[in-house]
Amino acid sequence: MDELTADIQKLQDQVNKASLPADLKEKVDGMLSRLTRQFKSGGSVPEFDQTAHYIDWIINLPWNTATKDILDLKHTRTVLDSHHYGLDDLKQRILEYTSVLVLNEAKNNAYHAPILLLVGLVGTGKTTLAASIAEALGRKFVRIPFGGMSSALDLRGQSRVHPEAEPGQVIKNIRRAGAKNPVILLDEIDRVAPSAQGEIMGVLVELLDPEQNATFVDHYIDYPFDLSQALFIATSNNTPNISTAVMDRLEPLLMPSYSDEEKTVIAKSYVLPKTIKNAGLPEGSLKIDDAVWPKIVRPLGFDSGIRTLERTIEGMVRKTSRMLIEGQGQQFVVTESNLKQFLPTY
Repeated sequence: MDELTADIQKLQDQVNKASLPADLKEKVDGMLSRLTRQFKSGGSVPEFDQTAHYIDWIINLPWNTATKDILDLKHTRTVLDSHHYGLDDLKQRILEYTSVLVLNEAKNNAYHAPILLLVGLVGTGKTTLAASIAEALGRKFVRIPFGGMSSALDLRGQSRVHPEAEPGQVIKNIRRAGAKNPVILLDEIDRVAPSAQGEIMGVLVELLDPEQNATFVDHYIDYPFDLSQALFIATSNNTPNISTAVMDRLEPLLMPSYSDEEKTVIAKSYVLPKTIKNAGLPEGSLKIDDAVWPKIVRPLGFDSGIRTLERTIEGMVRKTSRMLIEGQGQQFVVTESNLKQFLPTY
């Protein structure tokens, strides 16, 4: 019993050190007081475990922690250009949004950003563009996948009356970010399970509404968390499966398909250097003749995005790595005559 009392005191010390809202701290103090009384009258350990788990969650949420925005248009443009080729219309929209943030920061105004919906086919760069926006603003970036999501509880969490209850994806990602103003990517919101579409869209309406998300309540945390400073970005392949109420809160931006010429530039300037670096190959160890790029860009016919292109280049880099390790040379040049030696077999 003395050991349990000491454990409860440790929890109380953690709560006292944490920066919690006053009424939430009062609520938790009451829980710990009841727990002490229950142990003195022979209470069970599972109740302690549940309370300790709950306290671990609330003391590690960033109730008052936010990152400082980088409100510099030149920096934003540099970051976007370093990761993305073309997309000038989209980049202009993002720069316009950043400009409004700058003006409101100067006046200390609260500004609710438009919630972008990036619509495009697979591989057109929706997820990476969202990550680039977070980097440009200096914000943390987290992603909630909606593909196959079958319950609104996945977003909102489950009540603590259930023994195995956990917070939902929203609160989990806020904790992961460590800041209350991250960029939150709502990925593939058109791909939720049909059986749960109505409930999930209902939670999305609350998340995306600035009048409601300032008091978002996760069933497990059971206390309002302010999401009004978070920047939400959604993606989808198309829009028919997204409810009208959700679409009303979104600003759709179309992600264009890439031409073969654009893919070639992307492959040369972005994909190949990044893949070589990630593989640990020495700089200059793999070169590709200009004449073979058309066959690399379109090995299986037309593809709107660059997923297949990325896999092709990754396969070529892996084969080069093996040839290097086996001592077949220090520098390899891919030409029309030896292309089949490097291209992956599909």
